[in-house]
Amino acid sequence: MSRLLVLGGYVLTMDPALGDLPGADVLVEDDRIAAVGRGLAAGLSGRVDETIDAAGKVVIPGFVDTHRHTWETSIRGVAPDATLEDYFSRILDTIAPRYRPEDVYAANLAGALECVNAGITTLVDWSHINNTPDHPDAAIAALRDSGIRARYAYGHANLSFVDYRVDSRIAMPADDIRRVRDTYFPSDDGLLTMGLATRGPGFCRDEVVRAEWGLARELGLPITVHTAMGRRAGKFALVTRLHQLDLLGPDTTYVHACHLTPAEWQLVADTGGQISLAPQVEAQMGHGWPPARMAMAYGLAPALSVDVVTTVPGDMFTQLRALFALERARMHAAGWEEDTAVPAAAFTARDLLTMATVNGAAVAGLADVVGTLSPGKQADIVVVDTTAINLAPLVDPVAAVVLGADVSNVDTVVIAGEVRKRDGRLVADTNRARRLVEASRDFLLRGDEGDHHDG
Repeated sequence: MSRLLVLGGYVLTMDPALGDLPGADVLVEDDRIAAVGRGLAAGLSGRVDETIDAAGKVVIPGFVDTHRHTWETSIRGVAPDATLEDYFSRILDTIAPRYRPEDVYAANLAGALECVNAGITTLVDWSHINNTPDHPDAAIAALRDSGIRARYAYGHANLSFVDYRVDSRIAMPADDIRRVRDTYFPSDDGLLTMGLATRGPGFCRDEVVRAEWGLARELGLPITVHTAMGRRAGKFALVTRLHQLDLLGPDTTYVHACHLTPAEWQLVADTGGQISLAPQVEAQMGHGWPPARMAMAYGLAPALSVDVVTTVPGDMFTQLRALFALERARMHAAGWEEDTAVPAAAFTARDLLTMATVNGAAVAGLADVVGTLSPGKQADIVVVDTTAINLAPLVDPVAAVVLGADVSNVDTVVIAGEVRKRDGRLVADTNRARRLVEASRDFLLRGDEGDHHDG
């Protein structure tokens, strides 16, 4: 048995039974949290293999990103000013068909390491780039090589925009989905699980929707689906149509959900669905207001995600602050005056941290595995350096993480008891990952009129 002791930090367990513990320790035995509390070192009998000094720092559960198209890491920043329609045209219809398996590997490796570097220990990889059977193999290999905890969500090929989205009659290949599940899942180390990234009504024909939902349930795979986005969302009424097809269920995550009607919110709540939001993308690209408060009003626990690094940063700190600011802006637009008390219904900084950890774990299907620093759970731990000049002096640890910290403050990252970032540096061959993703960029954007990189 190996032992790791995180010593003397301000521990935000996110577990209501344990609460916040200043000056506390977290003991890890093999891949699990064995104990959380003050003075653990004094009571230990036997060796400790490694000690992490967290004095003056904040210790939190790892962040969970519940929806990221990790394959797009190779074309990071290619669409900074894009609207949703720009994105569909440029990314899905122009660049995605060029992707080779090696491009998917490079992107997933660099993207997963980017997550770890930013304190994201669990990733739902929304992988709609399976242009050949070799593409999912490459994506999964990269997730495995990165050391991240991930749900690989098998998605449709992106060989043309018409086949992918516009009234498509083409279902995902059932035989290949079965092959991938039987070959790779669950992974030997338990870090990788599988889901199905489906398209749903408004993106393809009803018979395709039925086939893909039926396949997911036959194979026991959780489903993640984008709800219709932008001004035309009401035309598609995805949740309503799924209800009419008798396909709603607790195994489904609805991504964005910006334009659900009250009746649709109630349907999602009644059928045990989950909600994943990407606040900066939703506001910036024109999807709609991130509906976190609406989800909470219906008893749902929204989680957060990055979505696409073609257009936004790849860290959770950005999403936390984007959602906080957007919600307050929405309140102002609705008539809240700055010289009056914040309405009781407004969510707090701690609510946001809950979305990025506890709620994220639930949406990823891992509520009993990660999301809190609770004895018995997997040891996915992040140490945030609040002694750094941008966070010192520490007054409110939750505010420091949610409203002040950035990637530079992520000092240590532990996943399943393995240290993946130590003293602010990834324990990984980042030079190799960078070389691979740069070579992929050069291939994918060769001759592309929107390519503005410096080489």
